[in-house]
Amino acid sequence: MQSTTRKRLLEAFSAADGEFLSGQALAEIIGCSRTAIWKHIEELRKDGFELEAVRRKGYRIITTPEKVNENEIRLGLQTKVLGQSIHYLESTESTQKIAHQLAMEGCPEGTLVIAEEQVNGRGRLTRTWYSPKYTGIWMSLVLRPKLPPIMAPQFTLIAAVAVVQAIEEVCGLYPGIKWPNDILMGGRKVTGILTELQADSDRINAIIIGIGINVNQEKEDFPEELRHIATSLFVEKGEKISRAGLVQCILLKLEKYYQIYMDRGFAPLKILWESYALSLGKNIIAHTLTGKISGRAVGISDEGVLKVEDGNGQIHDIYSADIEMMP
Repeated sequence: MQSTTRKRLLEAFSAADGEFLSGQALAEIIGCSRTAIWKHIEELRKDGFELEAVRRKGYRIITTPEKVNENEIRLGLQTKVLGQSIHYLESTESTQKIAHQLAMEGCPEGTLVIAEEQVNGRGRLTRTWYSPKYTGIWMSLVLRPKLPPIMAPQFTLIAAVAVVQAIEEVCGLYPGIKWPNDILMGGRKVTGILTELQADSDRINAIIIGIGINVNQEKEDFPEELRHIATSLFVEKGEKISRAGLVQCILLKLEKYYQIYMDRGFAPLKILWESYALSLGKNIIAHTLTGKISGRAVGISDEGVLKVEDGNGQIHDIYSADIEMMP
């Protein structure tokens, strides 16, 4: 009940767009007493919201706290499904681990797990992901598409398009995608995407999409061994970025492209993905589990498989690999 009331309160302030709302108006919108509204306003203040109260006018939000908690994300969120259920943690081992557990327990589609810090964040191929507190976006999203498991890899590519477009819109920056799951700026990684699956042999039960974005770290914040391969949106733009605003935009873009995918398939999204791809037409080395394949990246299939043409003109299908782009 508490979370439902809080959600309605923040939605009301969001709809008011900076205008005052009286205690009586809020009480009528939410369906509680004016005394209860006052108590909820005080709780918002304790959570870091700055509210202005003017007699005979009411309340309005002046500033919101710089966190990515449920309150911040809900204030201005425009999605219908994604992010409507939010699990926020100050610190966790891995948002992906929490999301897997919630998915197994039957959480609704669109459930978002987001943390200020991960102490054991995970990337592809069992790698760790550096996730310091209050600087980045460390989140996992649960989707439940009625599809066979073979379709799951396409969701990494769909998520990448959503993230790139959100960064463009919110930050005015122009990153590119390195197949299958990295988003780069100036040759350095700013985002990693990890897609994992819970499925039976013939159907997906849940897709868990983990997204890690370096947002407001300064160059010196990265460990020495990462400074030549990692960057942040702050480093690239030179100013702080609203993490909650970026999360909201990612969720909105991803919801849009998820619906397009379910309605029309991967074809229209494949065109979008290729427009952001850094490796297409370039010479690369694909480091697979069975060896190296060198050649020119010529495109991706409708299933999201990377196609590489070697020096003899033979086309190789790359399902999983680390891609090294040649100078």
